[in-house]
Amino acid sequence: MGGSSLYAGLMTTKIYKIAVVGAGLAGSECAYQLAKKGLDVLLIEMRPLKTTAAHQTALPAELVCSNSFRGSDVKNAAGLLKEEMAKLDSLIMKAAQKTSVPAGNALAVDREKFSLEVKQELSSLSSLNYLSALVTGLEKEGDLIRVLCESGDCLLAEKVILATGPLTEDTLASWLGEQTGQDYLYFYDAIAPIVEKDSIDMSIAFRGNRYSGLSVIGDRFSLENNTITDNREPITESGDYINCPLNKEQYFTFIEAIKKAELAPIHDFDKNQFFDGCLPIEEMVRRGDETLRYGPMKPVGFSKLYESIAKTDNRKPITDLHALVQLRQDNLHDTMYNMVGFQTQMKYGEQERVFRLIPGLEKANFVRLGSMHRNTYINSPTLLKEGLELKSFPNLYLAGQMVGCEGYLESAAVGLYVGLSLGNDSLPPLEHSTALGALIHHILHADPKHYQPMNVNFGLFKPFDERVPKRERKEKLVERARGEFAKWMKVTC
Repeated sequence: MGGSSLYAGLMTTKIYKIAVVGAGLAGSECAYQLAKKGLDVLLIEMRPLKTTAAHQTALPAELVCSNSFRGSDVKNAAGLLKEEMAKLDSLIMKAAQKTSVPAGNALAVDREKFSLEVKQELSSLSSLNYLSALVTGLEKEGDLIRVLCESGDCLLAEKVILATGPLTEDTLASWLGEQTGQDYLYFYDAIAPIVEKDSIDMSIAFRGNRYSGLSVIGDRFSLENNTITDNREPITESGDYINCPLNKEQYFTFIEAIKKAELAPIHDFDKNQFFDGCLPIEEMVRRGDETLRYGPMKPVGFSKLYESIAKTDNRKPITDLHALVQLRQDNLHDTMYNMVGFQTQMKYGEQERVFRLIPGLEKANFVRLGSMHRNTYINSPTLLKEGLELKSFPNLYLAGQMVGCEGYLESAAVGLYVGLSLGNDSLPPLEHSTALGALIHHILHADPKHYQPMNVNFGLFKPFDERVPKRERKEKLVERARGEFAKWMKVTC
């Protein structure tokens, strides 16, 4: 990038303005925000020299767990955060818009095309250099920071941003642990399987979207006057999701199979900690036989649609709809679908056996099976100061999931915030009545004794001074957030 090959050689004599370590969602977004201002930026990524159990490519901003950035409706906090990011010229939002695939009211993308779009945008920035190297630690050298690489080479930068994510390489993770003076917090994250579309039995499975008979068609995610909108029309015979229905007997047969399935071992730690927003299905089953039916397998919102479908001659309808499995399009060519909410720790052979018990997936061809990986983060309220600078190491900033935000969207948002902060010395504070401000406020000011990774949600927003009726609360939160963000944008831009 920056006019050179993708994996250029080390430039040991040059002093970079800013070095960004990690080319995931946060690192790519951060580097983009800085380089587009003309700042001399070096973006360092360890892949393909070294990969992880979750990654499959060397592309920047690779999506590993899911292909979804969640809902785009601004009546929820995730949709509002997308809108704010879009107004700030977010690289990740632009790439997502260009590579989106049908997913109801959610913003989902073709993974490969999405990463290639991010790579192309980064490559177009003349002040950005991209380097493949494994960073093992940092050292202070006067007013500069020396970036140490496994190869033995060193790089110098005025400021460094660590955006190495939840899968930070062990050597660098150990170095950061030494700098913070305390152990990492940790949990495990899981990846859902992907199925070849043509291997789904559509005489059993059916298309349709949940709730209200509305299906998002055409441009699911569009920007008009820098405002995110969604285009919805009454549902037709098609829908964005493929649904596999189960009756009561089939459901409990499936649950018993999960209970008996052999799990892949988790190494390195003696205690498993899972994030509630991304639980493996076997952990959900452990919490009760009905948990899946009230989670990713809930049939709510499909009864009328299924009754209509059951009347057609080309179906094999079940007598009662007790649960269902949803599959969401995973690529633009509409050939692969991921099993929504089906993260798992089961061994590969067990996954194929158990998942083929699902009606419609008896002969499924699994393009990718599920897996689990370590997700590591720090106690940010204790360790970071404003701007997400590490208290114990001046001019070292952290971004992305390692600071304790959860999810693709939030990771990119934090990278965007750090990039904006370092690219604008006079950046005014962002009120936590806005989505981005609320997320950053949580990272810096949450209770450190009970700090956990968090998705953006309205519970993080600044409370109203006056009482607001519950039925009006979301609308008022959005109205206030948009007003505060608009005022902040006027001062910032």
